[in-house]
Amino acid sequence: MRVLFVTDLHGIKWKYERLFEVARDFQADVVINGGDMLPGNNDLFRQDKFINDYLDSHFARFDSAGIYYLCYLGNDDLRIFDKLFEETCNKYSFVVCLAQRKFEVGGYKFVGMNWVVDYPFRLKDRCRMDTDDYMLQEQFGKGLLSTPNGWQEIDDWFTYAKTLPTIEEELNQLVCPKDMSKSAYVIHMPPDRLGLDKCYDGAEVGSKAVYNFLTKYQPKLSLHGHIHESPDVTGQWYAKLDGAICIQPGQLNEFTYVTIDLSTMEFDRIKDTQGSKKVEG
Repeated sequence: MRVLFVTDLHGIKWKYERLFEVARDFQADVVINGGDMLPGNNDLFRQDKFINDYLDSHFARFDSAGIYYLCYLGNDDLRIFDKLFEETCNKYSFVVCLAQRKFEVGGYKFVGMNWVVDYPFRLKDRCRMDTDDYMLQEQFGKGLLSTPNGWQEIDDWFTYAKTLPTIEEELNQLVCPKDMSKSAYVIHMPPDRLGLDKCYDGAEVGSKAVYNFLTKYQPKLSLHGHIHESPDVTGQWYAKLDGAICIQPGQLNEFTYVTIDLSTMEFDRIKDTQGSKKVEG
C-alpha cells in the first residue's frame, strides 16, 4: 500500500495544490496530513474561513479520486474549530479526522494523536505535560485558550496544566491494535532521543512519553512533525527504534513530503520547490 505523508502546511495553498498533484502521480492509496493544517500568520480566529473556503473543496478532490485522506488539526490550529473541521471531514467518505482515533484501510490500522508537549509559547489549546514529573518551561506570557468569544487568559498556567492528562496518559488511552506489525501511529509530537526534535537553537524538545510508548508497543511505523526545522538542523528525518520506523519530514520553504510503500517499507523524502525536486532515500 502506498502512503504519502505530509505535515505542518499551515494553510499554504500552493503546497496543498502540490499535495493533490503528487498524490495522484504517486498513485497514493492513503494521504496523511499530520497536523497544523490551518493558516497561522493572520487572525487565528479566521481559521474557520480556510476550512470552509479551501479545505472543503481540497477534501472533495481526494474523495472524487478515491484517495483516503487521514488528517487532524495541530497545536497552531484553534480547538474551537475542531467541530467544524470534523463536520467537513465527515462530508466525504474518503476523508477521516484521525485525532485520538483509529482507522483501518488496506489491512493497516492508523492511529492518530495531536496533543503536544507544553512549550513556552502562549497558545495552549493542545498542550500537555509530557509525564507526571515533567518540568514546565519558562513562559513568554500567560497561557491562552481559544473560546468562541476570544482568548481565555490563564493566570497560572503551571497549576492549570497539572490538572490535565499528560502526554503519557493520552497515549495510554489510545486504541492499541492487536497486530502492531500492521499498525501506523500518526503523532504530531516527535519522540526524544532520535534526532527528530531539534530546534534551530539546539534545544531537543521531543517527548519522552512518545519514545517510551513506541519502544513498548513497536508499531510498524510512526509519523511525526511539529519541529519544522529539525531534519535540516540534524540531517536526520527518520530513525529506527528497534522494529519501528519513525519519520519526521520537516517543513520549511519547500514543499516537503515522504512517500512510503508499506509492503516493502521503502520510503523517500522529497523536497519540491514548485517544479524542481530533490529526493532523499
